Parts: sequence; C-alpha cells; structure tokens
Amino acid sequence: MARPRTAKGRARETVVRLAQEYPGSAAELLAATILSAQSTDARVNMVTPDLFAAFPDPASLARADPEKVEEIVRSTGFFRAKTRSLIGMAHAVDERFGGDVPTELSDLVTIPGVGRKTGNVVRSVAFGLPGLPVDTHVLRLSTRLGLTQETDPVKVEHELNALVPEAERGAFSLRLILHGRAVCTARRPACGRCVLADFCPSAAP
Repeated sequence: MARPRTAKGRARETVVRLAQEYPGSAAELLAATILSAQSTDARVNMVTPDLFAAFPDPASLARADPEKVEEIVRSTGFFRAKTRSLIGMAHAVDERFGGDVPTELSDLVTIPGVGRKTGNVVRSVAFGLPGLPVDTHVLRLSTRLGLTQETDPVKVEHELNALVPEAERGAFSLRLILHGRAVCTARRPACGRCVLADFCPSAAP
C-alpha cells in the first residue's frame, strides 16, 4: 500500500486499521474500555468474547454472579474493581433504562463508570450521533500521526471531525484510546508492534 501523504489519508487509513485491530460492537467496545486499564489489547480481545458469550445483554450481566465475572476477567488485572464497574453499568442500563442504553448524554453520565467522554463515545458508536471525544490519548496519538498540530482538545476535535466521517467518529476516538493505552503509550510507544507504524510520521526507525 502506498504511504498516505496527507492528514486526511492518514486518518482514513487509521480508521480502517484500528477497526481491524479493535473489532466489536458498541457494547463490546465499552466493556473493552473498562477492561483495558492496566492491560494489553491482546488480553482484552481474548477476554471480551467469553464475557459476552456468558452475558450477552445488560440484563444477564446485571444479574451475574460477581465471582463468575471475576473468573472471566481476572487475567486483565484489577478484576474485582472491573467486575464492579461492568455489573454496575449493566444494572443501571437494565433497571433505569429498560435494558436500552440511553441516547442523552445527561442520562449516560449517571451510569456507573460512564463519564462525559465515554458517554459521547457511546452516543456516536451506538446511535450514530455526532461526537469525537478528545482525551489525552486521542490528543497524543493525533499529534504523533500528524493529524493535527493543535493542543487544545476542542480545536483538535474540530480538526479531526474534518478528517473522519461522522459515523466513524465515536469508534475512532475509542479505538485511539485503546491503542494509546496498549501500544502508543506516552513514555515508550511500542512502534515495533504498532499497526500504524509504516505511515506514522513519529514512528521510530
């Protein structure tokens, strides 16, 4: 493949490759975000299929035996805290919103483990509503990939919105976050195993 020469070209290829690297539905991506703290992308991708096979919807996860969930997610680390977050999120969705993830940000942020950034991601990924949340990971990776030179999150969001199709924005943001935690870390990016290294302007030679 020819190396993309423009920011738009790099953004387009990043969307494609990260979708392959971090597949899954909105629910799986949300669970992956909870599980990814202090864990690798490979480990999270191994765990989520088992989690959703055992608990395919919020109702079943809300009623889950915590020990069973802990057993599934144990290898991701901090498994007790992650289990509480997963079950708390599922319980809120099931009990307060009839099993359907709400679309309004004001409702989403009342769910355990869901802040404004994650709420915006869910709105975009699950419902196709506009939104590309910019946190420290998105800011760092966007700069390293040469997608922006801005440092203000709001300005970065506007620049990325011009590069990424509306329907892809939430998933793009969440996948950048997952990639930033697992591979393109702040102190020591693992360029040797990065799926974007061949066209990233900041990749180590």
